[in-house]
Amino acid sequence: MAEYAEYTDRELVAQLKSGDQAAFTEIYDRYWSPMYIHVYKMLRSRDDAMDVLQDMFSALWLKAADINPETKLSGHLYLSARNRVFNFIQQNKVKNDYLGSVAAYMTEAGTETMDALDQRDMAEAVEAEIANLPPRMREVFELSRKHNLTHKEIAEHLNISEQTVRKQVQNALRILKPKLHAIGAGIAILIFIH
Repeated sequence: MAEYAEYTDRELVAQLKSGDQAAFTEIYDRYWSPMYIHVYKMLRSRDDAMDVLQDMFSALWLKAADINPETKLSGHLYLSARNRVFNFIQQNKVKNDYLGSVAAYMTEAGTETMDALDQRDMAEAVEAEIANLPPRMREVFELSRKHNLTHKEIAEHLNISEQTVRKQVQNALRILKPKLHAIGAGIAILIFIH
């Protein structure tokens, strides 16, 4: 591994293009810190910077064969980092704009509009969220909440441990509660009483 530290960037790129994992490790070790500083200065968030770097280095490994061997590695990485930061900012802006418009609508709509929502629509929304659960988790959750089976009965029915049943129900609740909070507390309370 020490020999890779002596390689030039161009030599490392050539090795990387051939799938050399040690060359990738050397590039990562060589450029992680400066890239982190570069990204952190733009995002001012440790977690976001780490996510961008994870994405950038993963793409470097996965798309190594596409890199032009004449490309200056540091320039390639700085450009990649900058583009990923811009994409990250744009995605968050779109998400924040959407959340802002939903919040504005909710405020403008007032309680009358929210009260006018049909119970059937709320039930369908709840069902849609439950349907999005992973298959086994959904099955356990539905046996618990819709069929009113005990954890022991579910465990026997599915041939799994009670601990697994308990964990699946807890995980389902953790996923569903924030999503259902916006639908209406009445429906959510009915689902979670058990």
